[in-house]
Amino acid sequence: MRRYELEGADKGYGLAVRSVARPTPAANEVLVRIRAVSLNHRDLYVLEGSAGRDSSGLVPVSDGAGEIIAVGQGVTRFKAGDRVATTFFEKWNGGVPTPAALTTARGGDTPGVLSEMIATHEDGLVKVPDHLSFEEAATLPCAGVTAWNGLFKHGHLQRGQFVLLEGTGGVSIFGLQFAAAAGAKPVITSSSDAKLERATSLGAIATVNYRTSPEWQKEVRAATGGAGVAHVLEIGGKDTLPKALASLGLGGHVALIGGLTGFGGAIEVDALTSRMGSMTSIYVGSREDFEAMNAFITQHKLKPIIDRVFGFEEAPAAFEYLESGAHFGKVVIRL
Repeated sequence: MRRYELEGADKGYGLAVRSVARPTPAANEVLVRIRAVSLNHRDLYVLEGSAGRDSSGLVPVSDGAGEIIAVGQGVTRFKAGDRVATTFFEKWNGGVPTPAALTTARGGDTPGVLSEMIATHEDGLVKVPDHLSFEEAATLPCAGVTAWNGLFKHGHLQRGQFVLLEGTGGVSIFGLQFAAAAGAKPVITSSSDAKLERATSLGAIATVNYRTSPEWQKEVRAATGGAGVAHVLEIGGKDTLPKALASLGLGGHVALIGGLTGFGGAIEVDALTSRMGSMTSIYVGSREDFEAMNAFITQHKLKPIIDRVFGFEEAPAAFEYLESGAHFGKVVIRL
């Protein structure tokens, strides 16, 4: 079989196709024929070598979907032919995270899924909704679960509440779809009017171009009648967080997720406490969270938004496209 591995480069890593032996599932493992994977910004950080360790030879990418083609001894959760998606953490089944569980993040701490086949523990998979294709199912493990946890598990989203979404990448577009399906009021930002127009067609009740309106938090508050938003999916990082906090309404919740403008920076505590707000750091979630999200997706027959699908041989171009920021929703590689 073929798979991609990271190989050393002057700056970060490159992608190299390797031909390796087909894996054999051990006890409690299954063999999955991967049909599609999707990319996240975290995959770009891995390529850059930002983890601070030698990742040479690592199979990249955390998010994949396919069908089970063989099962090892003792497997009870699945059978051959089942359509499945990988969990981001292979060994975080549910409950609060543990240090051991957090060391099983695919495509970073452990081998990823940019491979024609993978052998994985049966606990590290979920069945995918019947109405989704493999390409659509492959978008769910990281971006989907992250948005779900930020809004519902930690934010306790309610109908009619305002939700701020930053940009039109994977997490934000999932947040837009989830919020609209739940009867909330999504407000979204982008530097592209064309992307904002598309976001409106998906349920955004207000849009803000942050390039033409650098003080975009003022327009966000105006869109809420001055009350501020109840939820923020904060993916921008140190440059956007102050404006996100300025957009927050009384009792609002901020889900700290990403660092597109850089990680770190000072948090204006007064901006949060003066609004009686709360903040949660989100690092994807557990299998239990994934299954709860899938139930919601099935109930509302939601279809993930895929911007572009690349072929297996085009994987390096897929990474470059994601890095360009031209995408709306998710970037997928079909195997």
